Amino acid sequence: MSEPDARVIPADAADIIPYARTTHVVWELTLACNLACGHCGSRAGARRPRELTTAEALDVVGQLAEAGVREVTLIGGEAYLRADWAAIAAAIAGRGMVVTMVTGGLGVTARLADRMAEAGVQGVSVSIDGMEATHDEWRGVPGSWRAAVAALGHLRAAGIETAANTQINRLSLPELDAIYDTARDAGVHAWQVQLTVPMGRAADRPERLLQPYELLDVFPRLAAIARRAAADGVRLHPGNNVGYFGPYEALLRGGGDPAVHWRGCQAGLQVLGLEADGSVKACPSLPTAPYVAGRVPETPLAELLATSERLSFNRRLLATPEAATAELTGYCAGCYYAAVCRGGCNWTAHVILGRRGDNPYCHHRALERQRQGVRERLVPVEPAPGLPFDHGRFVIELEPLPPPEPTDDPPARPRR
Repeated sequence: MSEPDARVIPADAADIIPYARTTHVVWELTLACNLACGHCGSRAGARRPRELTTAEALDVVGQLAEAGVREVTLIGGEAYLRADWAAIAAAIAGRGMVVTMVTGGLGVTARLADRMAEAGVQGVSVSIDGMEATHDEWRGVPGSWRAAVAALGHLRAAGIETAANTQINRLSLPELDAIYDTARDAGVHAWQVQLTVPMGRAADRPERLLQPYELLDVFPRLAAIARRAAADGVRLHPGNNVGYFGPYEALLRGGGDPAVHWRGCQAGLQVLGLEADGSVKACPSLPTAPYVAGRVPETPLAELLATSERLSFNRRLLATPEAATAELTGYCAGCYYAAVCRGGCNWTAHVILGRRGDNPYCHHRALERQRQGVRERLVPVEPAPGLPFDHGRFVIELEPLPPPEPTDDPPARPRR
């Protein structure tokens, strides 16, 4: 299913958000995890060989505050499996920063939820990646779906604002409406959706990933749920790799406001990622080896922010309209929205092709290909090596659209 793609968003770079001090940090406290998720990008399970000590972590908290960070989201693995997580969370809150968490929910009891509230945690997002059978298969632990839903109740009872997050793939796509209903009924204020991409363990299961042309089915479904969510008082929040510029852009990103739209990757501009050993990246999802700028507290965060090209590549791309498109390749290089979009989500592009600048997971692009009578297919050509935040490599192949499937409907009667 597709709809006309009205080009109502400016094609120039004039309205790109200017560089602002990083305001949001996503901090992997530990890679220890009590789940074994089949789509885990960091391949979490055991803690990293070298994770920050408590003293080092508290020093980092001070550096984040001095850098002007406003919100810190604690993730894992499972953040609460680190013994000093509550002290770190309390230190973040004590420095005036908002502290939130993302969890699989397996061990979030009523008591743990109370501890989160006592530590100053203001919001928690619980991962729900399907209905019960699908979720438990993805998460690798029977009973994990029931635990996640129960966690939402415990968190609300503790006075913590709750949200849910869902990865969209071949297994979860048919269940999106039911997943939303589950999250809504559990009292969430927001539901974030993100496409599963071939990083970490997800790279080992390419058959479970959506093909780019399947976005033609994904986006009408999301739009219908977004309209229901608005009526229910729940915000549907599209993740950074859910895009871009199709007929539902304003609905999904701005609740119908055409002035709100994707404005390019914000890695290093308004977000940073911290790995459990103190490694700093411009975005928490980016692969480790090509994007780590250094390690705190060995190198002060302020120094990394001021000097590292790995943290400032988006700043450089915002210098001029010409710079905004300088790294784009393939379809993205010639796209109508190139200067504003800048190739969409760099994480997604890099883990597919081994470089940023050409992102096939794009609704506008799928619609344009459909109009050309073709579609794009991702074909794996190199496996992932099996390390945290690793990826393999794919190539994009063009193929003709398949003929329409036959129906049992009688042929239309000619008009007289």
